[in-house]
Amino acid sequence: MHMNVAPHLLTEDRAEYERVLDDALSTAHARPELAGVGSRLTVAQLRAMTLNATALVTSAAASEYDHFVKVREQDRASAGARDPDAHARPDSGTGTGAGAGAGVVAIVTVMVPVLAGAAAVIFLLVGAVLHALAPTVAFGATLLTAGLVFGSLAAAGLLCAAAGLLVTALRNSPVEVSTSGPPAAPDDELSRAREAWRHALLERGILPFLRDALAATPPAPTDP
Repeated sequence: MHMNVAPHLLTEDRAEYERVLDDALSTAHARPELAGVGSRLTVAQLRAMTLNATALVTSAAASEYDHFVKVREQDRASAGARDPDAHARPDSGTGTGAGAGAGVVAIVTVMVPVLAGAAAVIFLLVGAVLHALAPTVAFGATLLTAGLVFGSLAAAGLLCAAAGLLVTALRNSPVEVSTSGPPAAPDDELSRAREAWRHALLERGILPFLRDALAATPPAPTDP
């Protein structure tokens, strides 16, 4: 059986209402006013009755719930205002130009060691073959020298690429935000508002409804 939606209870808060109700029913044995649970009405029956009377039960904590919803909306609005980068970065012309420049540099940094390494391998192989077949020919030695030069360029390119990756990783590392400053205040206020609503819902809504339901139900007859 699903819970009826109260006029002032948002859909996202229905699960919280059910949790408060389930907590109250799970601790009914420790509440003297709910001693009739099990003998007059079962837990399942009480739960179904309370869910069907959601509008009546939640109206007892309407003021606390309205305050909780207001604080939550303000907290969400302030959270969106504190994180404008998601909309600002794609629309910024300067950021687009800088991103394009960084992309060209990254491509060059990656391609230089690759091309230089490939050229070094080719020159060294061809030079070694020529030097082995015709040791007196100077062109083989020239190719070997060129291969060594391109090998040095490839090694230098790899070092530059590693340094660039390190700088990029340090630049893009997440910044630790202190939780002791003012931004933590809305979360604290939201928690207090939620707990105030839960307490009022339990003490003024759910428990009185359960007591009335048990009082209005006669005990089950016992066998002689």
